[in-house]
Amino acid sequence: MAAATLEPVVLEPVGSETDADLDSVLRGAAARLGAAGIDSPRLDARVLVAHALGLSPGDLVLRHRRLVAPAERRLIARLIERRARREPVSRIVRRREFWSLPFRVTPATLDPRPDSETVISAVLEALPARDAAMRLLDLGTGTGCLLLALLSELPCASGIGVDVSPAALRVARANAGALGLKARARFRHGVWADGLRGRFDVILSNPPYIPTDGLAALPTEVGFDPVAALDGGPDGLVCYRALGEALPRLLAPDGIVALEVGAGLATAVAAIMTRQGLRIAKIVRDLANNERVVVARPGARARTAA
Repeated sequence: MAAATLEPVVLEPVGSETDADLDSVLRGAAARLGAAGIDSPRLDARVLVAHALGLSPGDLVLRHRRLVAPAERRLIARLIERRARREPVSRIVRRREFWSLPFRVTPATLDPRPDSETVISAVLEALPARDAAMRLLDLGTGTGCLLLALLSELPCASGIGVDVSPAALRVARANAGALGLKARARFRHGVWADGLRGRFDVILSNPPYIPTDGLAALPTEVGFDPVAALDGGPDGLVCYRALGEALPRLLAPDGIVALEVGAGLATAVAAIMTRQGLRIAKIVRDLANNERVVVARPGARARTAA
């Protein structure tokens, strides 16, 4: 996951020191990213230039003749260099949209990705009603994106997000406040479900699931995520085993569990949950047709224990 070795990208001043307009700066930024092999150079350039100038992407169209000062061009050049070295745009601007909601991301958190939205859609599809009072639990909450996205859809629900990283919890709390969900979301420092009591109607998790020996082969962009949020142990299943031991005692009798899984792990994760007394309701595929979410409910043994 080492960063690509590239020569520094420097945006040369366009025209004189006083007449570089926004259009020319955008063209130069996109050209540099294209030369560096970035897949979406124009889009990424627009986002980064807008961020550097404190504008929205829409403002770039309306103000395309705006003059860009030398100091602003130097800032843009630094951002473009970071992207050329494969740092994700979301890491640079410290923001990622997830479930059409804005989430702050930092080096302490996993970068929310579209695949994880499959967890939200799977839960919503399984719930009989969205206006019921429910307790949600998000284990390994990171930015809080899973918990907060669900709370945005479930007006009478409340939830707890748990994470081992105090820095990640600070980000999650900030995201809850920014989204107006602070009153219904609490965040707790802990290792998975240790110390939790009571029952939850919905339990979510996107645990680390990359086998340790596969970390080095991940795309460079993924390497900007914290290793602790990626490394799932020798077989990628260490965290699922820990979750499987705790879920039966925490899941309400009619509750639902939704676990994101990595490529090729769905069958093994389903077997872990079955051995712990849960019943596999379905395995949901993402938009790329990969098995992405294992959905489970209490089985006969788990109901008896309840």
